[in-house]
Amino acid sequence: MVTRVSATPLALDWIDRLARKHGPLMFHQSGGCCDGSAPMCYPQGEFTLGSSDVQLGEIGGMPFWMSESQFEYWQHTHLIIDAVPGRGAGFSIESPEGIRFLTRSRLYEPHEEAELVLLGAPRHG
Repeated sequence: MVTRVSATPLALDWIDRLARKHGPLMFHQSGGCCDGSAPMCYPQGEFTLGSSDVQLGEIGGMPFWMSESQFEYWQHTHLIIDAVPGRGAGFSIESPEGIRFLTRSRLYEPHEEAELVLLGAPRHG
């Protein structure tokens, strides 16, 4: 089954660690200036979703959101969330841990695009 977002084993490990420490989490793919279009991780409910945010799926059992306008640019790519050493420039919950989440991507293959059409549009917030 084709998904719109996945995570590397290292990112999944960090998601698990952070969830044990902070409880349920949520991700929002930022398109802003300060955080450089980074995946931001928050305790669930501590980031207010807008009516134009869409849920792309889940990583590590945690919902992953993006603004609908940004999704228009990313809709042909599979997002792969990774964890790398360093500190991000945003307010993401992993920052004090000395790591940051990073988005990698790849274009969908034609057969994957066809499957995504059958799945329909992502769910709105």
